[in-house]
Amino acid sequence: MGAAKHAFSLGARAYQYFPKNPRSLSVKDFNRGDAASCKAFCMDHDLISVAHTPYPTSLTPSDDKKEITIQSLQNDLEIAEACGSAGVVVHFGSPIPGEDPLASYQLMIHMLNAVLTDWDGHCKILLENNAGRPGSMGTTIEELAQVRNLCEHPEKIGFCLDTCHAFASGLWNGDNWGELEEKGTELGYFDHLLAVHLNNSRYASSEGKDRHANIFHNGHISEEQFSKLVLSRIMKVVPFILETPSEYGITHREEIKELYEKWDL
Repeated sequence: MGAAKHAFSLGARAYQYFPKNPRSLSVKDFNRGDAASCKAFCMDHDLISVAHTPYPTSLTPSDDKKEITIQSLQNDLEIAEACGSAGVVVHFGSPIPGEDPLASYQLMIHMLNAVLTDWDGHCKILLENNAGRPGSMGTTIEELAQVRNLCEHPEKIGFCLDTCHAFASGLWNGDNWGELEEKGTELGYFDHLLAVHLNNSRYASSEGKDRHANIFHNGHISEEQFSKLVLSRIMKVVPFILETPSEYGITHREEIKELYEKWDL
């Protein structure tokens, strides 16, 4: 409830939260009454929310982490569902050291199937694109769409686009939005895009560095480049969520105000 009220106080229409300790995969016994109150508050104030899995969550875990990761993800879904959230964001998997790249994709699909087989809620797993250098795992629309297609329950999976990650990986270089929009539409990616992490990048495109910057300050993505993405007709119904830094003296309240003034979001 605290995160919802804070977001609303800032003038936000969407927000993201951790459903439990962000540094732990432990299963949380949550208060369903509090969750129901949060859901009601969001409905009353037209707030959209998504949850984000704890930092240790990986869809390509080591053998000793598989079971606890599955349980943790199922727990995240239960909490997010009770709070009325659209989905739970989880980062695309990473390569398994010493294994054929195909093994990493196979493990991802196995993990998603295990998590979602008995899940009957409305809340979805939202796969987020990675920020590695071009060619790294999880940096292309094709990978994201294909993993979803190959799962047993694709209807329970959506996507979250992180603009900094897309820029860092070269997926979006700032000037190819039209091309990316065309490919994403062709592959059905945008049909299942439920959230955007709106972040600028402290480093140039294709450097593979995941360092967020404020939208209009200290970043390599220009206002003009952002406008093509933000004002795209495809994005009209997708909530934008800031994950921008505060250490440069720019508050989220100020940044949200700037976004409304620039683009009337």
